[in-house]
Amino acid sequence: MLYYSLKKQAPAVDFRQATIAGQAPDMGLYFPESIPKFSPDFLRELKHKNKADLAFEVIRPYVGDTIPAEALHQICAETVDFDFPLVSITNRISTLELFHGPTLAFKDVGARFMSRCLGYFSQQREGNITVLVATSGDTGGAVASGFLGVEGVEVVILYPAGKVSSIQELQLTTLGQNITALEVQGTFDDCQQLVKQAFVDQELTQRRALTSANSINVARWLPQQFYFCYAWQQWQGDEPPVVAVPSGNFGNLGAGLLAYESGLPIKHFVAACNINDAVPAYLLNGEFEPKLAVPTISNAMDVGNPSNFVRIQELFKLDYEHIKNTITGYTVTDETTADTIRRVKNEQQYLLDPHGAVAYHALEDYLGQHPGDTGFFLETAHPVKFYDTVEPITQEKIALPSAVEVLLNREKRSIRMAPDFAQLKEYLLASA
Repeated sequence: MLYYSLKKQAPAVDFRQATIAGQAPDMGLYFPESIPKFSPDFLRELKHKNKADLAFEVIRPYVGDTIPAEALHQICAETVDFDFPLVSITNRISTLELFHGPTLAFKDVGARFMSRCLGYFSQQREGNITVLVATSGDTGGAVASGFLGVEGVEVVILYPAGKVSSIQELQLTTLGQNITALEVQGTFDDCQQLVKQAFVDQELTQRRALTSANSINVARWLPQQFYFCYAWQQWQGDEPPVVAVPSGNFGNLGAGLLAYESGLPIKHFVAACNINDAVPAYLLNGEFEPKLAVPTISNAMDVGNPSNFVRIQELFKLDYEHIKNTITGYTVTDETTADTIRRVKNEQQYLLDPHGAVAYHALEDYLGQHPGDTGFFLETAHPVKFYDTVEPITQEKIALPSAVEVLLNREKRSIRMAPDFAQLKEYLLASA
């Protein structure tokens, strides 16, 4: 499998090169030259496979011969070593809980897979690799946890000051060792732009081997297909499900669409957004216009210019009608998000996090217009990660999982920085 740049101005590379580089030299995202198809035997046997074997079979065509089969299977086994339960909420709506990993968020899968791939690749080269990553919330904690103590890899995380939850901030600022957190006085889009500038600065890239652990990196993006397969293993409906994905940078939905294009039975996708709704607007009028990010209570989705949307367009060969017929977009306000959290807790005794609440509302609305359909949404994080938002809404305390309790007495360590590339470059060169 080779990967080409979506800007078409860089040579094609294999999985190893794409993972280490993160982004192509022309600043394009890497995209696989072909989309593997699931065989009839695979789909027939899928519901009976264990999690590690399933993950291995899904990802192996994308990795090619860059990692031996035995090592790749071990990476997959370590990546998915926790539960992915599909939980019924109503007779038509279920949720795939993706918060049973070490940092209580869906991004544990991509971060664990990528960290182990980079750890394998770092054994084959001299010098350290620096993972430079922007986060709007959960990516930072998942990357910090996934890469903690990995030899030959240093991690630098940029996050927007005051725009991540207190638990998220503790998860990315308290680990130390090979993890450094840069607290940027700006938005997530500012952080993402700084990362992109770093990758095309020749002086910087000559001094440090940089890669990214955002979902722009194929090793972070591609394994997110696993969730959708695990959901299908547990799906009991007579018809394939409608799947609602809370969407910010659109890596998760893009991965689900990859699995769908490979043959996974999914009836329709719902792109559930907060008021940062560049993609729902595109789905209505065919014009993609990036916007400035606006802060919301579903902060991990506060992305005005989602990087991965170009991958979705590429997957559908820029066919707007095909995209529009496969995905329905929804824009959900903070008021509706809070009301949904309160209502579902009172009526169904299920506690949503703000991002899951956006997806629940969008799916509920869609199913209301399609009475014959049923579906599930992705609950991408444990509500305790947003206790400072959720508890005032429900007027109830959230029990703290042990993974959170251990963070509360740790000291926050971050380096404050303006959204200025010169400052970031100075820091990276000084610490090279």
